[in-house]
Amino acid sequence: MHSSGLARRVAVVSGAAHGIGAAIAEALVRDGAKVWVCDVLEEPLEETVRRCRDAGGDAGSVAVGRVVDVSRPDAVRALIAEITAQDGGTDILVHSAGGVLGQVAQPVEEVTEDDWRAIVAVNLEAAFLLVREVVPGMKARGWGRIVTISSGAGRSYSQTGIQAYASAKAGLIGFTRQIARELGQFGITANSVAPGFVLSNPSSQRQWEALGAAGQQAFFNALAIKRLGRPEEIAHAALFFASEEAGYVTGQTLSVDGGRWMLG
Repeated sequence: MHSSGLARRVAVVSGAAHGIGAAIAEALVRDGAKVWVCDVLEEPLEETVRRCRDAGGDAGSVAVGRVVDVSRPDAVRALIAEITAQDGGTDILVHSAGGVLGQVAQPVEEVTEDDWRAIVAVNLEAAFLLVREVVPGMKARGWGRIVTISSGAGRSYSQTGIQAYASAKAGLIGFTRQIARELGQFGITANSVAPGFVLSNPSSQRQWEALGAAGQQAFFNALAIKRLGRPEEIAHAALFFASEEAGYVTGQTLSVDGGRWMLG
């Protein structure tokens, strides 16, 4: 059974079909929130809804899944409108959608405009689209929590060498900081969680395997805590930022990376 820390709060989690987004959705449900989860991947999203309902301890009402491309303004607008019509608005937004979209490192002069824009669209522009839609309701209620899932790549560089990803995540951190400044007067906080490398989906699993034994050992050598992170550990940080207890915390980026950020 869940606790009641976020009872009667309504949350939206993008990129919730697997990994970090799914873990965040489950954590919110356990703390009492009703969670709308969205992703472009239908079958894994249905599994997230099932796990949320199991975690929530009551039927149906704790989680709703919608297949949504959050890089499309019309799709985002329709999702938030549906949530508002059914549940009165969105209290908590967690933007976890993103990633590298299966792309691999290549020299900057060989990166196409389409590849660049695809990564920026889902990692950064989608955050703007979601925030734009949820903020009016948050202002009206005088309460809101916005949490973005950025990356250590946005604080330093992409370990896998993907320029658009590092740029989009750095932009996401900047966007989060800017809206924190703007929205604090309305009782709305905005913070970012910057995960290290987490085996959270098939793409990250492939990236990890591609490093090989030597590359994996070099990765561990750069960490204070000598293991990979787990999606649930990222979710703990996101849950704090979404909580009542974090009401005086805004504009912050919290690295959850086993100490890599600390060591440089």
